[in-house]
Amino acid sequence: MHQLLLKSLATIILAFFANRVPIAAAANNSVYPALFAFGDSILDTGNNNNLQTLTKCNFPPYGRDFPGGIATGRFGDGKVFSDLIAGALGIKETLPAYLDRSLQAEDLTTGGVLSLDAQLRMFEDYFQRLQAFVGRQRALYIISNGLYLFSAGNNDIALTYAFTSSRRTLLFPTYANILVGSASNFLTRLYELGARRVWVLSTLPLGCLPGARTTLGGPFRLCAEILNGEAQIFNNMLSSAVSSIRNRLSNYDIRFIDVYDPMLNLIRNPVGSGFINVVSGCCGTGTVEIAALCNSFSFSCPVPSSFFFWDAGHPTQRAYQLTISAILQNKNVSSPPLTSSP
Repeated sequence: MHQLLLKSLATIILAFFANRVPIAAAANNSVYPALFAFGDSILDTGNNNNLQTLTKCNFPPYGRDFPGGIATGRFGDGKVFSDLIAGALGIKETLPAYLDRSLQAEDLTTGGVLSLDAQLRMFEDYFQRLQAFVGRQRALYIISNGLYLFSAGNNDIALTYAFTSSRRTLLFPTYANILVGSASNFLTRLYELGARRVWVLSTLPLGCLPGARTTLGGPFRLCAEILNGEAQIFNNMLSSAVSSIRNRLSNYDIRFIDVYDPMLNLIRNPVGSGFINVVSGCCGTGTVEIAALCNSFSFSCPVPSSFFFWDAGHPTQRAYQLTISAILQNKNVSSPPLTSSP
């Protein structure tokens, strides 16, 4: 059981952001020299293209609002959460997946995207590649001063627990405790490898995903309160675990970032943000279409930015933008580097 949970905890995204300019210029636009994102499909920028899975999105209409209108393997109409955080913090406008075959050595200096099975091994591999390219001193600076995003729990709660035997064999608090324990171990190991600045993201309001409304929301497709309740239980446990790690490791700037409430506020008050639909996805009927079911034969809404959700499980670029804006306004999440640049 523990092995199953470890595998499904998250799809790790080691976000080594693309940078085509000289290294000295890379850090001028941000207090963070790089961004590393470990998470699920809300962060993935295309690693999934090179993994053995049937859940793909590297085809239209995915990517219709991405620069160039290209389907890159991002689960959405355009940029995803990790792209937009990087842009908002002045690091980079978009980022390549770490498993992208076109990844260049220059890309390593500002960070890229991966899977939980290979998480820390890939991070160690990244450090070796980075050190060979920029030297040990600069590599250590990038590792210790880079910002790390970590997202876990979305797939575990909305898919694994909701629709497998886990619900019948484990009480949710027990299941959540296993997930949080695995996350804590991962975050501690990340510290041991040199990370010092981590944002741990809460889950989305999972019961309000279009797919959850369809399967668990009854005939009126209401938000599935059972899933939202489980997400809140997990988020509270994860927040407490983050506080515990921070108290134990005094020089570890690790912060819990609430994504759940800003998103839920937008969903509950759509008019003020200009959304005309927060119930269904833009792609197809908006009730079940995701991955292969959302394809070039599916009708999609003419203006994705007027929809909160792109498909049955992922927000639109604009939904992410407004969520991130709320997060950055409500949290003191920006701070200067911990060490001086070499």
